[in-house]
Order: sequence, then structure tokens, then C-alpha cells
Amino acid sequence: MKNPVTRAPSRRLQRVSELLKREVSELIRRELSVEEVGLLTINEVKVAPDIKTATVYVSFVGTRNQRGAAEQKLVQHAKHIQSMLGPQLSMKWTPVLTFLLDDSIEKGNRVLAILEQLDGGQKPGP
Repeated sequence: MKNPVTRAPSRRLQRVSELLKREVSELIRRELSVEEVGLLTINEVKVAPDIKTATVYVSFVGTRNQRGAAEQKLVQHAKHIQSMLGPQLSMKWTPVLTFLLDDSIEKGNRVLAILEQLDGGQKPGP
């Protein structure tokens, strides 16, 4: 049995991913208020090889209430954002967007806080 080889995304997929990241970021900034949903940042966009679907990884900064509102608003506005995205892309199809809240930053901050506690707050010397 052969080992599966994961191939790097093609240049086209990388370009589409970066374009979607930039355009979806701008649409979210315009469509969703920071007071309601907190601060949302697009970390990454993974585009399917056929470019018909894309998963948008969104990081979040804000309160628990804002986090709940952010998840709800992203799901509610996904089709609207997708429809507004279409005319801005010079592509045959507009990918169907799926939004996922990415909590990797929160996890990283938690790990750093734990390491600081274990270290006793002392920083290593030069």
C-alpha cells in the first residue's frame, strides 16, 4: 500500500484563496458591526480543488455574547456575503462559503499563560 502524498495547492488555488480572503474580509468588515459580533479576522481560506466550495477560518476577539452573535451572524449572512462576492470575482462560479470560528489563537494564549504560571513569571536570562 502506498503512502498518500499530500500535494501543495496549485498556484491557481493559492491565488483564489488569497483573493477570497481579502474580499470576504472586506465584506465582513462592512456587513457586521464590531459592537455586535466583536472583532473578526480571516485567518485562512481553504478552497476545494474544484473551486466550488471554500471554508473560511475566522478568528474572534470579544465577549462570550459577541462570540455567540458572531457564529449566528456568519451563518445567517453566508449566502448574502457569497452573493455580494460574486460580482467582485472574475470567476465562472462563486464558491459556496462555509464559516468556521478558529480558536487556535485562544488556545495559544492559554498555553502561553500556563507556561508563564509554571515558570513562576520569571523570564529566562540572555
